[in-house]
Amino acid sequence: MLTDFKNSLSSLNEIIYFDDNQFLREKTRDAVRLQQHIDVAIELLKSTLNEEEEYFVRGTLGNLYRINGEPQKAINNLNFCLNYAKEGQLTSKEVVSLIRLGEALKYNNNHNEALNKFNRALERCQSNNLDNYIDFVQQHKGKCLMELSRLDEAEECFLDALRIRKQKGNPELISSTQKAIDLLSSSLESDVK
Repeated sequence: MLTDFKNSLSSLNEIIYFDDNQFLREKTRDAVRLQQHIDVAIELLKSTLNEEEEYFVRGTLGNLYRINGEPQKAINNLNFCLNYAKEGQLTSKEVVSLIRLGEALKYNNNHNEALNKFNRALERCQSNNLDNYIDFVQQHKGKCLMELSRLDEAEECFLDALRIRKQKGNPELISSTQKAIDLLSSSLESDVK
């Protein structure tokens, strides 16, 4: 059942989008389908899972709840993931959990707490040479700062993310950051007017 659930997750790309009118927050085009995935994840948690599998299901569930407009449920699941990663000294999982938790906190309008999580993730990346996550941290931190109208700081984050993503050469990631920069630019222009 877990394997089927993992395989079904790629279909979510069809129904999830970044809302230009909501600072590129993730939204769904099909709440019923999203809820079906949430329901499957909840059922999986009732089955016998090892800790690693529970980490995966709760991390996924946290993201799905966030997109579904239930950030508190997201936070609860993602706190589990963060604790699991810290207890196991799994630094890359800790960084991923901090980013996901930061996003859920942002969706729950706890922007300053979200920034603390993003900063902690950045610190963990830098102190453990986890360079492959820095662009993700900077992207999410930049979007959080943009929501707080801290536009100059947001721009610094986006430009750092873009520089790293160009080095990685991943067109999807580059496009995602460019979209954030474009939105930021339009915000800066409207502030000038």
